[in-house]
Amino acid sequence: MRAATLTAFGSPLVVGDVPDPVTGGGEVLVEVLATCVPPYAAEVFGGERRYPLEPPVVPGVGGIGRVLRVGPDATRLEAGDLVWCDSTVRARDDALTPDIALQGWSSRGEGGARLARHLHDGPFAELLRVPTENAYHLPSTADPARWSALAVHTIPYGGLLAGGLAAGETVLISGATGNLGSSAVAVALAMGAGHVVAPGRNRAALDLLANRFGARVSPVELTGDEDTDRTAMTKAAGGPVDLVLDLLPPSAPSAAARAAAMVVREQGRVVLMGGVGMLGGADLALPYPWIMRNSVTVRGQWMFPRTANTGMIRLVATGALDLSPERVTRFGLDQVNEAVAHAAKHGGPFDRTVLVPGL
Repeated sequence: MRAATLTAFGSPLVVGDVPDPVTGGGEVLVEVLATCVPPYAAEVFGGERRYPLEPPVVPGVGGIGRVLRVGPDATRLEAGDLVWCDSTVRARDDALTPDIALQGWSSRGEGGARLARHLHDGPFAELLRVPTENAYHLPSTADPARWSALAVHTIPYGGLLAGGLAAGETVLISGATGNLGSSAVAVALAMGAGHVVAPGRNRAALDLLANRFGARVSPVELTGDEDTDRTAMTKAAGGPVDLVLDLLPPSAPSAAARAAAMVVREQGRVVLMGGVGMLGGADLALPYPWIMRNSVTVRGQWMFPRTANTGMIRLVATGALDLSPERVTRFGLDQVNEAVAHAAKHGGPFDRTVLVPGL
């Protein structure tokens, strides 16, 4: 098969022939039809993000594909099925705290690294080998390139599930003008949020969110001053904020995350999913007395549970989350480096760069 390989951090991806994946029991072989290229992929491949990838590796984060072969443990999947391939791989030998790897992308701890060495390669290729439980049926009418945005939308969906978002609640999305943050705004509304506060520093992106979603979204242009911004976000909410979801990138200062978190109401919830502090800098430092006296729940969430994949597919299939307004730019496998560069320049709201190996 043909694939794009990261041979070393800081080097362009190399497109060429590599051995076809060999599937074993409990695995599925999929023909890759489309995979979304993250806006920060260039930072990963350049080494700035310090991801524990081990080159040479075929990278990527999940994708849409057509099942070619299933193992003996498959009871519903069949050759020819259109599927979403979740990159979040969990070890099968610990139900309580399984080691986790993002196939072709990242991992957690030494156990996750071992798992990543077994399921090493991702979807920047014509073929992909995934665990049986990581392939999810899609409607036969789904457009693979457009539906590859599941790689984006399922992440904030997992955070909103972790925060227990209920219909009618007010949620604040910290980092709302980014690729993941704008997705979180759309997903929160699809889940029934009554009001979304969307802070950010990109005026054009804030206007886009306001124009697309109307009065249910209150954009807030941030100044960088913690007290000023907290006051502005509180005012924009117009009442109690039930849930704060933080999706700020590693480049964001901890003060921005703290200002957003401390807008939450008494007995509210704060979910941390972003990258603040991953590359150094000041810690988040939420005040102990504020958390304790206000009975605030603060939790981290990396990726999402398996059931989130099914829930996300249902939101899109039923039209609760509309993918049609999203801008999709397609690149063939031979254009992978152009795709990575394009994604870096087009990481705003609802802008998708998609690699289509068969193009």
